[in-house]
Amino acid sequence: MKAVRIHEPGGPEQLRYEEVPEPAIERPGQVKVAIRAAGVNPVDTKVRAKGPMFAGGLPFIPGCDAAGEIVEVGEGVTDRAVGERVFFCYGGLGGAPGTYAEYAVVDAERARPLPDAVDFATAAAAPLVSITAWESLFDRARLQSGQSLLVHAGAGGVGHVALQMARSQGARIATTVGSRDRIGFVGGLGAEEIIVYTERDFVDATLAWTEGQGVDVALDTVGGATWRRTVEAVAHYGDLVTLLNPGEVDLTEARTRNLRLSFELMLTPQLRGLGEALAHQGTILDQCARWLESGDLRVEVAETLALEQVVEAHRRLEAGGMQGKVVLRP
Repeated sequence: MKAVRIHEPGGPEQLRYEEVPEPAIERPGQVKVAIRAAGVNPVDTKVRAKGPMFAGGLPFIPGCDAAGEIVEVGEGVTDRAVGERVFFCYGGLGGAPGTYAEYAVVDAERARPLPDAVDFATAAAAPLVSITAWESLFDRARLQSGQSLLVHAGAGGVGHVALQMARSQGARIATTVGSRDRIGFVGGLGAEEIIVYTERDFVDATLAWTEGQGVDVALDTVGGATWRRTVEAVAHYGDLVTLLNPGEVDLTEARTRNLRLSFELMLTPQLRGLGEALAHQGTILDQCARWLESGDLRVEVAETLALEQVVEAHRRLEAGGMQGKVVLRP
């Protein structure tokens, strides 16, 4: 089959579109999926640049997200069938093979049923960002109806999904964007206060919106200086969740405010083999499938490229400023 592999860490040019052996079911409980679309995520660019997250993982097929059709079921699989449409987030970190390929073999419980009304490109763009947004807002921060929320980069992959999930929970939402042309997009997803951070200081704007109190919850998708300054925009006894390592920081103000600081890495269950957490993520995807089918969740696909255009896909993602997700089609 055709797939993309990384033989050595480095720039986008390290992504090689080549012929590789087709995967086969190796143990009971697995299914083989013909991949119709694969999502591209920032973590893909990081493992490409830095190398696999598992020892001895080179060469490896990157990619965590996919949607497709089951073409074979292994022994003991009773709740999945050949021809069934599924989507999933698994592999691509240097352990299990990823989704930049024509086929993948995964445990049956990882492959979640996909309604006919949801196209493959949308489904492939959804898993990683949807699980990340859900775990950040509901598992880490325990977001409640009526609470105020600040989401950084609301037009981005995780950000635009988080806006919609927060809206479904009945939260009041502020978000940051990099330019005025994103205002209509994030406003349509539920943002009440939209801060163009190139024009207004986001801390001042957030405090003004909350009458000086700060938000109950903040979701940082940027890290670094943004995370450090966001502390000032969170109310006393509030929650601050980050997707990134903020580095060495002075936590004096966070401590004085009695903030609850949380990290979110949806890859942890795969990296550490946490079965119960993986099952929870499957439940999240089932709910997201229902929302996608009903139209209550919209996952923006910025662009769809052929699998052999993977180098260009990574270059565009790393250039920044993207609205939504990039998807590859084998």
